[in-house]
Amino acid sequence: MSSESFLPAGASNQTEVFAVHGADPEVMAYAMAKYSRSSLSMRESLSEISAQRAEQFLNTFYFQYGHRSIADLAHIAFAVERLSLLAAIVLVDEQRWDGQERSTRYQNFLKSGWYLPDFGEDSASARLYSETVQSLFATYQRTTAAVLDALRQRVARPEAMKPEAYERTLKARAFDVARYLLPLATNTSLGQIVNARTLETQVSRLLSHPAAEVRDLGQKLREAATGPAWNVNAQAGAAFVQKLSADPALSEESAALLTREVRTAPTLVKYAEPNRYAIETQAELAQAAADLLGDIPISDAPVVDLVERTESLEVELAATLLYSASHHPYRQIRDLVAAFPAPRVAEIVDLGLRHRGKHDEALRAFHAGAALRFDILMDIGGFRDMHRHRRCVQIIQSFTSLHGYETPESGDAAGLAEAGIVAAYHAAVEAAHAASAKIAASGAPEAAQSALYLLPLATRIRCLFKMDFAEAQYISELRSGPAGHFSYRRVAWEMFLALQRQHPTLARHIRVTDFTSPIDLLQR
Repeated sequence: MSSESFLPAGASNQTEVFAVHGADPEVMAYAMAKYSRSSLSMRESLSEISAQRAEQFLNTFYFQYGHRSIADLAHIAFAVERLSLLAAIVLVDEQRWDGQERSTRYQNFLKSGWYLPDFGEDSASARLYSETVQSLFATYQRTTAAVLDALRQRVARPEAMKPEAYERTLKARAFDVARYLLPLATNTSLGQIVNARTLETQVSRLLSHPAAEVRDLGQKLREAATGPAWNVNAQAGAAFVQKLSADPALSEESAALLTREVRTAPTLVKYAEPNRYAIETQAELAQAAADLLGDIPISDAPVVDLVERTESLEVELAATLLYSASHHPYRQIRDLVAAFPAPRVAEIVDLGLRHRGKHDEALRAFHAGAALRFDILMDIGGFRDMHRHRRCVQIIQSFTSLHGYETPESGDAAGLAEAGIVAAYHAAVEAAHAASAKIAASGAPEAAQSALYLLPLATRIRCLFKMDFAEAQYISELRSGPAGHFSYRRVAWEMFLALQRQHPTLARHIRVTDFTSPIDLLQR
C-alpha cells in the first residue's frame, strides 16, 4: 500500500510547480509578496489582484515601510537603443544586471553613428569633436580592411570549412583589432532585464551622473518604466478586436483585454531621483584624493597586480574610497594609507558615510574583505568584456588619457605591422587624445565630460576587481580560452600567473590556457 495512505491529517506530499505568464511585473511582485502575508495560492492571488490594488500595496510597504525586497520580484525587460559606448558602460555598471549589448566582434560599428554633446556656442570644440570622431571611424574602416586582408594571406581556409564561415571568422578577428579605434562616442544598443529594485538604483545613479547624456538616459528609463510599454502582441490584438467590431459589447470587452495599456513599473520607480548621498560623497572624496595624492606621481604598475592582504579592514576601506576618486594604483594608495594614524584613516572612512540617507545603501567601496584583489590596467575595450563578471566587486576609476593606450599586438592576431598600418593607428589615437585634452580645457558646457567621448577603446582604464578564489578560477579559465579576444585573454593569463606566484598550490587547480602559446585563429 502506498505511503500516501498513512499521511496524518493535514499532511500533504502533493508539491505543485507551475510557470506564470501574462501578469504585469508589479502585480506579479505583489502576488509573490502575499505569500508572506496571506495563505492564498498564487492562482488565487493573481485572480483577485488588480493593478490598482498592487499600487496601493506597494505604496504602503515599499515606500512607507521600506520593504525594498518586494521590488526584487518585479522583473522588467528594456531595449536601450542608440546610446554611446560611454553611456552603455555606465548603464550596465550594476552588480545585479542581466543583458546583452551589440558586439564589437560581430558587427561593423561604422553603421552605428555617434553621440554629439551639446557644445552650446563653442563651434570650434564641436567642429574639432566631429572631425576627430570621423577620423577615428575612417581609420577603423581602413584597419578592418587591412587586417582582414593580412589574415586572408596568413591563414588558409581548410577544405572542410565553408567559405562564408571562414570569412565570418576572419572578419571577427579583424574587428577584434579595429575596435581599439572606436571612440566612446560610438553608438551601441543593448537589452536588459532587471528587477525593479535594481532599476530604481540604476535610474537614481544615472540621474546623478555628470554627463548630460547619462542623466537623460536615466530620465528615459524612468519614463519607460512608468509609462506605457511596447506590447509585442498589440498589433495582432487590435486586428482581432477589429474582427469583433460587429458586436460592440464583445469588441469593447476584447479591446480591454487584448489592447490595454501596460505600465511595467508605474509605482516602484516613480520616485527615483538623483542620489544626493552619491553626488556629495563623490565630490568630497575627489577633493580628499586631490589633497592626499595630487602631488604624488602615479607609480608604474603591471597589467595585473594581485595586491596581497596586509592591511586592516579600516585601511582597505579608506584606500578603496580614495582609489575610486583617483587614478593611482591600489597598492600605492594602500601603502600610503597604511602609514596614516588610525584617526586619519577613520576620517577617510567617515567621508564615505557622512551623507548617507535613511534608505541609501553604502557605496560599493564598502563591499570589502574579499580574499583576492586584482588591480587591473587594461584597454577600455577589454575592460568592457571583464565588466561582465558581476560576482566581483568592481571599483572603476574614471576615464582618462593619463595611462596612455594599448596597441593591439599578440601572437594570435594579425599585427598592425603585418597589415602595414602602425603609423596610422598611433596617429589616430594620439590625435584623439590631444583633441580630448583641448576640448576639456576649452571651457565649453560640461567640457570635461564631453572630452571623454573622444577617447578610443584603446585608452587604458584602471579597475579594482575584488573576488573569492572560485571567481578568480572561473575568470582565468573562461577568459584565457582561444576563442576569446586577445586583450582579456592576456588579462586572464596574468591573473593566473599572479595567483600562481602567491598561491601555487591553489593555482594547480586552474585549467588555464597559456596566452603565450599559438592558437588556431579559425577556432571560435
